[in-house]
Amino acid sequence: MPLLPPSLPPLPASHGLEGRTILQIIPDLEAGGAERTTIDIAEALARAGARALVATTGGRLIGELQAKGGLWLPFPAATKNPLSMLLNIGRLSRIIREEKVDVVHARSRAPAWVGLAAARATGKGFVTTYHGSYSGASAPKVLYNSVMARGDVVIANSHYTADLIRQQHGIAPEKLRVIHRGTDFALYAPEAVAPERVEAIRRAWMVAPGEQIVLLPGRLTGWKGQRVLIEAAALLRRKGLRGAVFILAGDPQGRESYVRDLDGMVAAAGLGGIVRRVGHVTDMPAAYLAAQVVTVPSTEPEAFGRVAVESQGMGTPVVVSDLGAVPETVLAPPEVRPEQRTGWRVPPGAADALAEAIEMALALRPSARDALATRARAHVEAHFSLDRMVGDTLDVYAALLQNHALDH
Repeated sequence: MPLLPPSLPPLPASHGLEGRTILQIIPDLEAGGAERTTIDIAEALARAGARALVATTGGRLIGELQAKGGLWLPFPAATKNPLSMLLNIGRLSRIIREEKVDVVHARSRAPAWVGLAAARATGKGFVTTYHGSYSGASAPKVLYNSVMARGDVVIANSHYTADLIRQQHGIAPEKLRVIHRGTDFALYAPEAVAPERVEAIRRAWMVAPGEQIVLLPGRLTGWKGQRVLIEAAALLRRKGLRGAVFILAGDPQGRESYVRDLDGMVAAAGLGGIVRRVGHVTDMPAAYLAAQVVTVPSTEPEAFGRVAVESQGMGTPVVVSDLGAVPETVLAPPEVRPEQRTGWRVPPGAADALAEAIEMALALRPSARDALATRARAHVEAHFSLDRMVGDTLDVYAALLQNHALDH
């Protein structure tokens, strides 16, 4: 069922979802971008007068889901066992009929196979969302991944992801929608962060008054680019940069050998105390505001640029690798004039280019920094807001339902 043709009248502002039932299926609601988006959409559905069901095993975010109007259906959605998945098709089909579900929306591959079969068995609309790019080039893996391209509507979280879907699965253009992940700019706003929160971050990181912070938020894994930032820090120190500390904020998640490699690099470069690992950070808005520069020096493509969007929302200059989906979120030459930039893009893995961009960002005078912050905030609010993401997603549901009614 393709989306409505442009000739049909536009949907009303209410999305036409009152009294409808939308079921999202996801392995669990522990943490992560897909899980957070599930709750955001459930809340928006409840506000639109729809019933927002979520079939999932459980997780730490269940309480938040329920507080925001979502309805939890305990369901073994995380299983990848073929026999269990077959049994789940029958279970989900019964739920769809009993709960009078109108649309099934799958956010992960194993439950998507269950959701696809159950939606087809019950004649309901089926939507999938690619929250990331799926690896694997073997025929069985490509087949397994292909379920995410079998929705009546397929949502990609970036143009980069959409291009991968087209290349790998040859999807019909009218089925594919790009809906960027949304950020709540009421939370990621400088005025929303009390000075005490920023001071608490600086104390926790043992940053002296007057020291500048260059921040890399991200789990400690090779492709996030911590090594590249350490190399850039060493270059900047050799050029005479003083009064700056380089913060690696993120959990190792068991990658102890990688942590040892990073610590060895820091020691060999004489950067002890200059480059610091601070572990997981819970107050990211305050962390962004405490930083003078935020870096995203990834060496492999990312499916979206959450850190770049959030830091721009906070008005903090950002330097990103020109790779994957992250460049979609940052305006920089040659696409725009230098005075229109909202950040810097550098070649992935190029420590010298990263160092140069960091140096330029640190050297911004207050008026230039304020102007950059204003442009960056306006840019991300216009294109990557939570309101835009939920509105576009609810429009997908409403259009699919309207089209289904025309077909019947």
